[in-house]
Amino acid sequence: MLERAIVSGRAAALQRIRDEGVYVDECVAAFPSVTPVCAATIATGVGPDRHLVPSMNWYHREEARYVEYGSSFSASRQFGVLRSLTDTVYRLNAEHLSADVETVFESLDDIGVRTAGTTYLIYRGRHQHEVAQESALARIVTSTLFRRTIEGPQELFYADIYASRRTGCRGQLGMPGIRDQHTGCVGAYLVENDLFDFLLFSLPDNDAWSHKNGPHAQVTSIAGADRQLERLMHAAGGPDAFLEQYAVIVASDHSQAAVEDRIRLDRAFAEFDVATQSAASAIGAEVALSPAQRSAMVYALDEDRTEQVIGRAIEASCACEGVDLALWLDHRNRAEAVVRSGRGELRFAPGGDLEDERGGRWSFDGDPEALGLSFEDGRVRSLEYPAAFSRIWSALNCPTAGDLLLSAAPGYEFVDWGGADHVGGGSHGSLHRSDSLGALMWCGTGPDTREEREQWSLQDIVPIVRTHFGVSPPSPV
Repeated sequence: MLERAIVSGRAAALQRIRDEGVYVDECVAAFPSVTPVCAATIATGVGPDRHLVPSMNWYHREEARYVEYGSSFSASRQFGVLRSLTDTVYRLNAEHLSADVETVFESLDDIGVRTAGTTYLIYRGRHQHEVAQESALARIVTSTLFRRTIEGPQELFYADIYASRRTGCRGQLGMPGIRDQHTGCVGAYLVENDLFDFLLFSLPDNDAWSHKNGPHAQVTSIAGADRQLERLMHAAGGPDAFLEQYAVIVASDHSQAAVEDRIRLDRAFAEFDVATQSAASAIGAEVALSPAQRSAMVYALDEDRTEQVIGRAIEASCACEGVDLALWLDHRNRAEAVVRSGRGELRFAPGGDLEDERGGRWSFDGDPEALGLSFEDGRVRSLEYPAAFSRIWSALNCPTAGDLLLSAAPGYEFVDWGGADHVGGGSHGSLHRSDSLGALMWCGTGPDTREEREQWSLQDIVPIVRTHFGVSPPSPV
């Protein structure tokens, strides 16, 4: 859709960046390929096993409750809108995102780079920000719901809730359809006043548009995003002046796939005692279910019968129409992952004679058709499930993830806790290439060609930024 928008003449700014830079048309998302997981990977350069953000909806074992980042308004209502907003705006950055990994803002703040960001799920930096009081709507909301001081980049503009300075820009609290315009307004102000060295310029409305209208309607929303990039360039004196002054990285956090049918996980688990939104329901519950668009997780809560519960959950999930892959760590030997699909079952583990496209080493046993694997000269790959081993391993080894992870088949989506889905529109979250491969391009920074890596992923974005500003990579934890 990006290429179609460019060919049709509706994405001049993106075309300029592509033509003068490097374009990767198959950048691999994190898994699950939902926004919170991918945003955390973009901002930290690591997968969910290290940044600890497991999905859009997940079960907090220590607090015996679900965390809901906003799958839909109806899903947020099920768990409490205020709690959902608190989890999304505050706890995601302050508590759920691992303190042991640095965000790109923190890395740059530490060396004195002037950082800035518009509304984005991951904003953690080294600078404190009080709630905004610029607009009447902001004053009402911040006096009743949002009162906390947060840590972010030096210049932070999060909807209308936080604004490090008065810009005259209005975000209507981050409502879809308004967010790109707010980002463009703030970005232009920051360029005109030379207020940043690094800016995370977030354009999320394409995602909401595609959810509603389907991925084939994205030319319109990409054109809208492009207008905000043009706005940024004009604030610098035009595209030539802008690209002389700034290096640019453009990335999509995932792709989207058309949704034709729904998966009702609640019905598949009708014979289980399932934890619901009520805290009391967690007492004695066997499982917690976390549907997240085209992915889902199942948590085994009965500690005395964990292996038995997981076994039943696997059978129930694999019998459910639309479930493509069931993924779990071996109950007795957690150093081995298991993949089951209608095409067979395989096991794999890190270390071994097989090398993937990103240089990881693996061993495996079982039916390669389970993941559509092919082998050549000691190399393993899957066209249908890009970077399959590394993405599955990272997701399963995230301490906050479920015991069983599910990936939907093309055309299917899990109905969320509010009963919402995107049938007739688009969605994402699975391991499949249809919603796992997005666009990545850079201009004025990064490698000279895409051939430097056989396979690019979201984890490669932060290293490009850190290298550009001369920041040493953080020590592994």
